[in-house]
Amino acid sequence: MSTSWSADQMPDCSDRTVLVTGANSGLGFEATKSFAANGATVIMACRSAERGHEAAAEIRESVGTTGATLAVRQCDLASLGSIKSFAADIKTEYDAIDILCNNAGVMAIPRQETEDGFEKQLGVNHLGHFALTGLLLELAVESEGESRIVTHSSGAHEAGEVDFDDLQREQSYGKWEAYGQSKLANLLFAYELQRRLNTAGITDTISVACHPGYAATDLQYRGPRQEGSTLRMGLMKVANTIFGQSAQQGALPLLYASTAPDAQGGDYYGPGGALNMRGAPEKQSSNGASHDERDAQRLWDISEELTGVVYDF
Repeated sequence: MSTSWSADQMPDCSDRTVLVTGANSGLGFEATKSFAANGATVIMACRSAERGHEAAAEIRESVGTTGATLAVRQCDLASLGSIKSFAADIKTEYDAIDILCNNAGVMAIPRQETEDGFEKQLGVNHLGHFALTGLLLELAVESEGESRIVTHSSGAHEAGEVDFDDLQREQSYGKWEAYGQSKLANLLFAYELQRRLNTAGITDTISVACHPGYAATDLQYRGPRQEGSTLRMGLMKVANTIFGQSAQQGALPLLYASTAPDAQGGDYYGPGGALNMRGAPEKQSSNGASHDERDAQRLWDISEELTGVVYDF
């Protein structure tokens, strides 16, 4: 695999239908722009339809005439009702999804709960995407040729631990511990999904994971903003400037996992530069905890119970 891969090397996507969660900002916005530049039909799943339409207009102006279609749809991953309504509409409008990018997320925020009472980082980052993927799985399986389900994790998974005794972090909450748990959950899900596809004999749909390294986006500012911490806002600004790579660069592992011919089910991609925080995408290894099959099965069963979404392979 090339260590200098860029979005310029993406294949033509004019026959691809792509769904990107969190498509209106940060990594999702940059990924959507690259898919559009290569002619894809992109379903932009956004919490705010207004911000989604603004982003779509900006992307259309940026990429010009490529034959791409951008379809903005409202979907709040902090609401199972919103996810189920969104998925029902997508199944009515589309026959297949070729690439599903589970990208949206929240990071290191003060403890909050979703509409359904889930700790918000676990609820949005993992449970929301678990439910969405399960509801749309048939559209991925019915796609002609290979389809991919790509789940965005983070290097923070290495410090994460899934606390099955306090999954919603009601007894003890640390914003970074909760974030790490949610990002480890992303990987446990991605790998377990691949195992279950294998068991079902489904070879044309694969599950791939990735992480962006340190990409400077608005994600870093949401926690300090919600806390009203000017100091943390300033520190994040400094860190983003010194350590961060651009959102455009940070989106490359997601784009590679979504489109590169050599990407395979169960793979994990991230930046290959210093400390795996920046640089061109390469195949990497996640930590041992992310490959714990017993934990993955346990988390899967709990996720089906909490969301009410049971996967049908």
